[in-house]
Amino acid sequence: MDADRETPTVLPAVLRRRQMGELIAARGFVKVVELSRTFGISGVTVRSDLDALERMRLILRVHGGAVPRQTPPERETSFEESLESSSAAKERIGAAAAALVRTGQSVLLDVGSTTLAVARALVARADLRDVTVVTNGLTIALELEPAVPRFTVVVTGGTLRPLQHSLVDPLARPVLEQVHADIAFIGCNGVDVERGVTNVNLPEAEIKRLMLGASARPVVVADSSKLGRVHLGAIGPLSDVDTVITDDGAAVARVEAIRATGVEVIVAGRS
Repeated sequence: MDADRETPTVLPAVLRRRQMGELIAARGFVKVVELSRTFGISGVTVRSDLDALERMRLILRVHGGAVPRQTPPERETSFEESLESSSAAKERIGAAAAALVRTGQSVLLDVGSTTLAVARALVARADLRDVTVVTNGLTIALELEPAVPRFTVVVTGGTLRPLQHSLVDPLARPVLEQVHADIAFIGCNGVDVERGVTNVNLPEAEIKRLMLGASARPVVVADSSKLGRVHLGAIGPLSDVDTVITDDGAAVARVEAIRATGVEVIVAGRS
């Protein structure tokens, strides 16, 4: 049997490349032959994956393998820092998102400054009753508290990430695997036509992926600065997203490119 032949258990390319990038980042240098053996794929496929990761500016190709790109890693901004950025745009996005929710529905509400705006807009809608909100954000849960008992607020539990006041695995997963909400509002750091929805940190990207699959209508909320960006943590392709809500600072070409994939785009503040 040819050792270079691919096995029947090959991962989907998007998942494989994500794991490949994580492995390279962790080890510092990985050989093509090691990646071939680890992922059960040919050297040709490994090189194709590395080319894709290099185009995403995640790794650098070197003789015989790859290393992490030799630039300072992107710093994850804190929740408080994010609140100060594009606050008016996020308020418009929050209002547009909250307008999609109806009495009696269940909602998954991700962590983040944009989803905080969604939470505030939901609370402001005095017409809403019997809404159940499941969130992994401590700040989000506290923001929703004034709406109790009109709202039932469920916190996932899990390990606390102080930078975002978010709850991640372990323990967050079991809750999300037991629910299927009417609608989910998911934050992110990047929305790209080819690379899909991505996030700067991996623990939260995993929770966002679970939310994406645990709702009838996954909605990505992303201010215009996030469009066209790509980050390490893959959340999902645009084909898994129902709607993207952004603000009127978004370039028309970027909005139309997303719409061309079949995803609904709501531009908050644009008539």
